[in-house]
Amino acid sequence: MSRFPLRAIAAGAASALALSAHAQSSPTDPSSSSPSSPSSAPTPAASAKALNAVVVTAKRLDEARNALSPETGSSVYRFDSEDINTLPQGENTPLNQVLLQAPGVVQDSFGQLHVRGDHANLQYRINGVIIPEPISGFGQMLDTRFADEIKLITGALPAQYGFRTAGIVDIRTRGAAADEEGQPKAFGGEIGTVIGSHADHELNGYVQGAKGPWSYFLSGSFVENNLGIENPAAGRNAIHDHTDQGKAFGMLSYLINPDSRVSFMFGSADNRFQIPNRPGLSPSFSIDGVATPPSDQLNANQREKTDFQILSYQNKVSSALDFQVSLFHRTSRVDYNPDPIGDLAYNGVAANLTRRNEAYGVQADGSYVLSPSHTLRSGLFVQRERFAVNNTSSVLPADADGNQTSGVPFSIVDNTSNTGTTLGVYLQDEWKATDKLTVNYGARYDHINTVVSEQQVSPRLGLTYDLTNVTRLHAGYARYFTPPATEKIDTTSVAKFQGTTNALPSDANTSVRSERSDYFDVGISHQATRNLTLGLDAYYRKVRHLQDEGQFGNALIFSSFNFDDGKIYGLEGSANYRQGSFAAYANLSVSRAMAKGVETGQFHFGPDELAFIASNWVHLDHDQTVAGSFGTSYLWRGTLLTADALFGSGLRNGFANTSHLPAYFQVNAGVARTFETPIIGKFKVRFTVINLFDRSYQLRDGTGIGVGAPQYAPRRSFYVALSKPF
Repeated sequence: MSRFPLRAIAAGAASALALSAHAQSSPTDPSSSSPSSPSSAPTPAASAKALNAVVVTAKRLDEARNALSPETGSSVYRFDSEDINTLPQGENTPLNQVLLQAPGVVQDSFGQLHVRGDHANLQYRINGVIIPEPISGFGQMLDTRFADEIKLITGALPAQYGFRTAGIVDIRTRGAAADEEGQPKAFGGEIGTVIGSHADHELNGYVQGAKGPWSYFLSGSFVENNLGIENPAAGRNAIHDHTDQGKAFGMLSYLINPDSRVSFMFGSADNRFQIPNRPGLSPSFSIDGVATPPSDQLNANQREKTDFQILSYQNKVSSALDFQVSLFHRTSRVDYNPDPIGDLAYNGVAANLTRRNEAYGVQADGSYVLSPSHTLRSGLFVQRERFAVNNTSSVLPADADGNQTSGVPFSIVDNTSNTGTTLGVYLQDEWKATDKLTVNYGARYDHINTVVSEQQVSPRLGLTYDLTNVTRLHAGYARYFTPPATEKIDTTSVAKFQGTTNALPSDANTSVRSERSDYFDVGISHQATRNLTLGLDAYYRKVRHLQDEGQFGNALIFSSFNFDDGKIYGLEGSANYRQGSFAAYANLSVSRAMAKGVETGQFHFGPDELAFIASNWVHLDHDQTVAGSFGTSYLWRGTLLTADALFGSGLRNGFANTSHLPAYFQVNAGVARTFETPIIGKFKVRFTVINLFDRSYQLRDGTGIGVGAPQYAPRRSFYVALSKPF
């Protein structure tokens, strides 16, 4: 499969190696055919020929668009539609679970991912266009079903990539529908359902096709179950954990001529969650005239809603010049509605909290072949955003030591709003120095003006060298500038909460700074045999103003803060084997993520922790020393047998993250088959078991920096998926 190196690591080299087992053949020249005239009545054969010409033209533009994004010197891990299908859940696999099958990716609670020791800091792109960030939470905004290929790009990134640099998740959408022989057809799609444990019910479907110069892909899903967030208790079923999640995605494309097209993408996610309860807790505060409800009967809820729209124009001006310009708009909000009595009694504050963010802007990327040895690429990104926080908190009076002095609550309104601008420009050159050596060098300039005004010029250098026809080396250096995500900045007014049960230290600094780092990466990939590919990659990152995030309040919303200094380093190994109907992969990574000194957001910490971190290097809460992912699949007489597994040595916990949770190992398995019946025709059936051996383990235990509550991984769960292609 194409999921892992060698095709993965250092995939941006110009020379085509035998390493690329699934290299895509060049499309037919579209000039030999053209769509039929609208005034004629084409025969079926002529209509098919016209549709094929349109599809070939679209693929030609797809290749031109892909050429706008170099990968030289980076580590690239690809998941094509076949790779996704061979996961135990297939196309129903959440996007974060797909990415967990790549090296160096660690799972966390609330669906979070950590790539190479970073907290989040992932950039999502669809067809090369940056998808504006939603407000942090635990709902997955994007479905896997509309992806034809998913790439995770890590390491020393080319100058094209900025702002979010732990990893680039680049999704290539599906194209026109195809029949069983792979020929394009005007209309197709699939509708399906999933039922399973925790009262899980899901409906999903998509349609796709092409007519004349138009092509389209539309998908949607709705899911509800009783395990929306990880269970904070060890039991099989969570208390008060229902979720309803609806998602939609669409793409419309119009071919203006064989060299240009306009496309419009849009997406929407509306996710509602009950906040699960922990039984047996004792209230910390008393409220006059009100009986405190038991901790397993609280009723807190959270809603996350995100919408985006992107209009793109692409033009292949000549054989040397290509460009794409996109206009984008995004709205995102998170609403936390507390249990008005329970949150106040157990936490000392019941905050009715809303975070909103609206962003719009433009992204442009261009490529120019200066000579056979040099390809120049440049572009810009400009974003204007407006963000606001509405916070109405019910609190109780307290003395200077935090002791409650009255049982009569009162409200504090702490609303803020602001606007901000983000700008980035880059220029780079891909130089084919020799048949074996490719160098990509360049720089980008970034400027932000939000809660802080900062800027940086960031040089980049990446190279690949074909040591032999089956061995490739890559190395890179990148200077990174990572501005804080405005939607994650805690704007709490410290003075307003003095003398209450939600008091914060008066010397707290809320102006989160941009992170600046130097990143070094080196790796080797080797095709040991025709069927076996091996990869090894090492990285080191030295950081100033290291950004981290934590869930510090009772609302499940993350807030950013800075450490003074950081150092992150690690080693990743991968193996990929495929022969006939059998495939297997294994990834193992070792990493260390450390920080020292707290620079902003000090009110999130106790004085003893602040003093300890000021003079000691401490582990970041998402640091996991060893992580592994493994999988295998076998197609036996038309039945797909598949399994994968995750291993982790445990995330950090305890005072200042000085200890870690126990190691875990989880196995998932699935069986899938496509049936042909004389009545309903083709339909697909898939049976999946998550956590096959029912291992109970904690992702979080409620201790550690920025950790709000315990989180247990799901216990053994069963799912049946049925779908009908058409």
